[in-house]
Amino acid sequence: MFSETNEQTQSGKILLAAYSCISTSGYANVSMRNIADEAGVVLSQLNYYYKNKEGLFKEVVKMMISKYLREIEESLKQQSSPQKRARGLINYFKNMLQHNPELFRLLYDFTGLAIWSPVFGSLLSELFKDLSDMIEKHLFNDLQIKELKGYSAKTLSRLILGSMFGTGIQVLLDQDEELPEALNAMQILFE
Repeated sequence: MFSETNEQTQSGKILLAAYSCISTSGYANVSMRNIADEAGVVLSQLNYYYKNKEGLFKEVVKMMISKYLREIEESLKQQSSPQKRARGLINYFKNMLQHNPELFRLLYDFTGLAIWSPVFGSLLSELFKDLSDMIEKHLFNDLQIKELKGYSAKTLSRLILGSMFGTGIQVLLDQDEELPEALNAMQILFE
């Protein structure tokens, strides 16, 4: 029992170290040695638990996806109406950009990687599909909107998600104080 708990602790420590290193320095600038040093383990333990760099980073992506989905769903569930849920979603993105930009950087870094890697591509594609479905479910289904000016709720959900992440990139690249206000414009869809 002790060794099983110790293994979970070691693999978890490595996973958190990888998350920290990548979110701070970017995927391209992190080596397995950096992660081992951050985790306080020998390099061979990374291979033992995760087989290779791709295996480790795949687990980091899964951890990030789980965090995004859980937090966004929670922000949507806290509100009672679609309009308030839209505001909650906007506030979630604004707060994350202000207080936890590393999570966004990590997402963008892995999205770039996903364009070239089928393994990461399927993971990130699934994340964006799940987020879009979540937006559709919590914002449009309660409004009983099947179509708005000829566009399906699914299409509008993708538009909202794409706009929010695109604005997030702009905020990270340019600290213009008016950019986060661009997220508020999303609210006009629900008025």
